Amino acid sequence: MMSTLLRGRTLSFLRWPETIDDHAAYAYQEDGGLLIRDGKIVAAGPYAEVEKQAGADTQRIDHRPHLILPGFIDAHVHYPQLQVLASYGAELLEWLNTYTFPEESKFRDAQYGRRVARLFLDEMIRHGTTSVAAYCSVHRQSAEAFFEESHARNMLNIAGKVMMDRNAPEGVLDTPQSGYDDTKALIGEWHGKGRQLYAVTPRFAITSSPEQMEMAGALVKEFPDLHMQTHLSENHAEIAFTCELYPQAKDYTDVYEHYGLLGKKSLFGHCVHLSEREADALSDSGSIAVFCPTSNLFLGSGLFDYQRYRTRDKPLRIATATDVGGGTNYSMLRTMDEGYKVIALNGEKLNPFQSFWQMTRGNAEALSVSDRVGTLNAGTDADVVVLDSSATPIMKLRMETVETLAEELFLLQTVGDDRAIREVYVAGRTAKSDLAG
Repeated sequence: MMSTLLRGRTLSFLRWPETIDDHAAYAYQEDGGLLIRDGKIVAAGPYAEVEKQAGADTQRIDHRPHLILPGFIDAHVHYPQLQVLASYGAELLEWLNTYTFPEESKFRDAQYGRRVARLFLDEMIRHGTTSVAAYCSVHRQSAEAFFEESHARNMLNIAGKVMMDRNAPEGVLDTPQSGYDDTKALIGEWHGKGRQLYAVTPRFAITSSPEQMEMAGALVKEFPDLHMQTHLSENHAEIAFTCELYPQAKDYTDVYEHYGLLGKKSLFGHCVHLSEREADALSDSGSIAVFCPTSNLFLGSGLFDYQRYRTRDKPLRIATATDVGGGTNYSMLRTMDEGYKVIALNGEKLNPFQSFWQMTRGNAEALSVSDRVGTLNAGTDADVVVLDSSATPIMKLRMETVETLAEELFLLQTVGDDRAIREVYVAGRTAKSDLAG
């Protein structure tokens, strides 16, 4: 059995850190060890103790003085939008029609999809992200390309072929029946194969007819262990158009509720402009609101009220995400930096332990995969990131005055990027250094 022993400053979260001084919320070892065998974490703790469990043939890798954390998790991202990133000057609906749909139409070409899937997952690894919840294009072959590439890397990823049958160009439309049939075939081929997980993926209510929404609901009922992902309440024009298309609905959320799409594995991207009734419906069903700060700012959609949603009488389950290509960076560090600013504009502050909890264990809990990833717990998959807090000249200079772990984490979040990601392990195997080779 192949085993590896990593040495460094280990940090893993046990629960939400209530305050910046809530040291009981995390496990931190100044000289920590992480023993990995056959893709799993066997032991974690003080290096001197963990080292006793390592055999003579164990590969030992010393990452000191760097931090070792669980790999980052991105809860909402569009892999076909790699070349939509940094597209100028439009709000959501215009942006989709001008940039996104023309680009996604290219994914009818399977070879194009394979190339972009490879480059997309390269970029995730480069930025320390080891798991994503990804939207593919409407084309079945785009999902096949994504899962093939993900499976070859042994990554734990959640993805699905987008279902959309109206209000978009012909090149990115399916039908209610073909959307159902293609999704069911993909589920049979990929869900549970290796570490792959499938998400039923109606893009949003505007691009799915009532007939297609019924098909999406049927799939969720047929396969209750699957995730479901879609968009909700991103911008005012989107909300108004949805309510025109579904005049019988109480509100935008009620459209999804009517078709049985709310639930503990249901991921709703954005949720910027929820009414109290809608927030209650999401909370009561255990659904997840996915905070996408960089895209909400870039497209001018609004400010997600993270702290209010989290602390209301009926709190929401929350995940965070890059939402590239509406989002502007693949880095979860950059995402939480923008999230910090959004939360500050709403009159609150997110301390750095809360940020790092969110992009590791917090997102894992939101995606219902915390038994597998998001921590350094023994028995979980060895998806790990190594962070260098002195990766750039300005970071190295600032580290001269850093005195606490909280200050170091906040530095990483505020000015860190892919250069701060020293190494990435996916199921115990090095991944980032392989990109350079």
